[in-house]
Amino acid sequence: MTSIGTTPNPYAQYGSAYARAAATPSLAATLSGDGTAGDLSASSMSNAATNLTLSDAARAQLAKAPLPDFATVTSDARITLDRLYTVAGVKAPIVDGETTIDLSTLDRRSLFAISTNNGGKFTPDEQAVAATELKQRFDKAMEPSLATTRLTGDYSVSYKAALDYLDGASDEEKATATWASQRAAVLKGYQATQQDPNTAPSGISGDPIAAALAGTAPPTKSTTRDFSSIAGDVRAFLDRQKSEAAKSGKELVYDVRRKTGQLADLSSLDNRSLSAISLNQDKKFSTEEIFAAKQELNTRTRLAVLDALKQSQTAGDPRQFSLGILKQYSSMSAEERQAANWTQDFQDAAIKSYKSTSTLLSILKS
Repeated sequence: MTSIGTTPNPYAQYGSAYARAAATPSLAATLSGDGTAGDLSASSMSNAATNLTLSDAARAQLAKAPLPDFATVTSDARITLDRLYTVAGVKAPIVDGETTIDLSTLDRRSLFAISTNNGGKFTPDEQAVAATELKQRFDKAMEPSLATTRLTGDYSVSYKAALDYLDGASDEEKATATWASQRAAVLKGYQATQQDPNTAPSGISGDPIAAALAGTAPPTKSTTRDFSSIAGDVRAFLDRQKSEAAKSGKELVYDVRRKTGQLADLSSLDNRSLSAISLNQDKKFSTEEIFAAKQELNTRTRLAVLDALKQSQTAGDPRQFSLGILKQYSSMSAEERQAANWTQDFQDAAIKSYKSTSTLLSILKS
């Protein structure tokens, strides 16, 4: 990134990261301690739930596995809904206008099966809550890019993110007129931003990005888990590893330099969970646990910055580096930013760098 005037390089602290990348974790390392796979972003997998997130490498490996047929997916979704009713002690997904069950454990394909009433197995209320969950996932996936567009005025970021999300749909979803119509609208918007990224595409029927940026998209209810609850979940997660190590006659350790003991595995924890350990607001974690969480967060932060740099180099557009940093910043919770020491000044520097680089490129093209 070219330094403009006397503006300090906001990414200097990550300079050494550009020369190396951490080893890609195995699929096994991304799974929970009891070996249970699935959509691990759920917040209520058990009474001592743990927020877990599969790495990109793990998702890629899972993607190579043969997919079950849609009839099997539909049948499994029916079974899952019935189980959720039993656990929640209810008989319907909506009672007195309020949703009674959490569908976050279901993947996108299962939710699509429910929302479209595949096989005639689902009630109108079940279809409605599944459709709402799908909408919330789209909104959540778009939040970082929309925030970046609002900060920089670069609309291509949001349209590209929407295009990627739509292209990640299952074959069944892609076969619908709704998907085709929405993708056509997003593609038209994206193509317009390739001509002028700083002008919002307009006049495109059914454009979800224009609606979201204008604030006209229908709001969806979404709750962020309480940070203290996350800390409690992570405490239970670490205690489970400690118990399993003890069963093998080993001590759970957090320092890779230790020659004895079983090394704690933090790779399956998402960044907010790691931040709960690092910040230790509820005084639940030891010095060793805090240090290990900070080390894991630092590694992920360096990799995120490195990825932004690689994207910039691949695209041949130096602005993509700042955009990548801003997207990462926008995707982080307040606790994650605090734990990573990504302050408002850091964000402001990234915005300034982006705008300065855009000005230079504009001059060079003129």
